[in-house]
Amino acid sequence: MPEARVIPLRPDDDEPHVPPPSTGSWEEQVAGGLDFLARRLTGEYETDEFGFDPDLTDHVLLPLLRPLYSRWFRVETHGVENVPDTGGALVVANHSGTLPVDALMTTVALHDDHPARRRLRLLGADLVFDLPLIGSLSRKMGSTLACNEDAERLLTEGELVGVFPEGFKGIGKPFRDRYTLQRFGRGGFVTAALRTGAPIIPCAIVGAEEIYPMIGNAKTLARLFGLPYFPLTPTFPALGPLGLVPLPSKWLIAFGEPIETASYGPAAAEDPMLVFNLTDQVRETIQQSIYRLLLQRSSVWG
Repeated sequence: MPEARVIPLRPDDDEPHVPPPSTGSWEEQVAGGLDFLARRLTGEYETDEFGFDPDLTDHVLLPLLRPLYSRWFRVETHGVENVPDTGGALVVANHSGTLPVDALMTTVALHDDHPARRRLRLLGADLVFDLPLIGSLSRKMGSTLACNEDAERLLTEGELVGVFPEGFKGIGKPFRDRYTLQRFGRGGFVTAALRTGAPIIPCAIVGAEEIYPMIGNAKTLARLFGLPYFPLTPTFPALGPLGLVPLPSKWLIAFGEPIETASYGPAAAEDPMLVFNLTDQVRETIQQSIYRLLLQRSSVWG
């Protein structure tokens, strides 16, 4: 079985990477905003076959997320140099936090902190795309269904694809199980990487577990609304809408050394033992790296 590797942290990575502020004057920013509105009104913008809208993402969606990223969670990134500047690659991360905020923060990290400003194309569950507005915005931000066909097509086209193999088991686990990885499923992400020869980038995220500490699960309400779980936290539903505000935990995101798959060849995707071993290697690498990040973080809040 391949040996799991801990995601290295560089000793000089003590300060958070914050996206550079806009250098344009307010007149230029207003002019840029008017140009954006004109493009939306006239339809002079493009989307790809998955519905990804880079114009809307760059001018509306990412700017809305950046205050959370840089000021609320004060995200520090490590190891972005392990993510290739070009070509297809599969970023595999742990999942937690009751709501998928970790996926959004990882998207911002790779766009703003990576020198090539890479776009992360997230793979999401069917439920995400069934939700009004949320599903549409997810598509426009570059997400698509978590199926091998879409993953392989994106990887073949040279895209950076993000997957959270724990799914709802990870994001909806009780707070007492924080930072303990759940099962990674059947290794579908590994078969996609093997068929396309794309490297796998293990990613460890610390901080998301504390934003909505899930201390209970109202299963009856979950069944009523068709949800995998209905979270009960110290602030929700007791504080009503205020309970939806995430707690300002300190975040660390680390990208590990790539695990290459090209040397195995596409036919290796049909070898269940190899798929199992690679899946286990990725999971163990992320788990050990989470433990290391927890030691690096001085406190939950800062």
